[in-house]
Amino acid sequence: MYRNILIATDGSALAEHAVSHGLSLAKSLGAKVTALIVEAPFNVFDVPESRIRKMSEAYAQHAEETKKHAARILERVADAAKAAGVSCETVQLEHDQPYKGIITTAKDKGCDVIVMASHGRSGISAILLGSVTNKVLTHTNIPVLVCH
Repeated sequence: MYRNILIATDGSALAEHAVSHGLSLAKSLGAKVTALIVEAPFNVFDVPESRIRKMSEAYAQHAEETKKHAARILERVADAAKAAGVSCETVQLEHDQPYKGIITTAKDKGCDVIVMASHGRSGISAILLGSVTNKVLTHTNIPVLVCH
């Protein structure tokens, strides 16, 4: 049925549930896993005015923190996959629209299902913040398994 499962994570507790579910699915099907974290790129507007003259330093700090954060999360997924006996490739991606990064990676890696969590935002927060999961669901033809 599924041979390559993309598991999108942000490291949250809810995403960890999706990771666990995705790994269990992969193990039961004998599928491999592509674990993905999409990080926001450096935003110059996030730099306080007092640090504008040190922009390159702020960029370097952002890049280092992002890389460490992603590596920590992806290492946990890779360790869990190894313990489950599931083949796992990890991918860190910077993209200002995470849903596009998820869909593009799934296509590029030949994934036939995407497993991810939904934070379940509703009301005004859903309108203002949007939902990465909802955007993935509405912009891909790859099946999506949503974990709550």
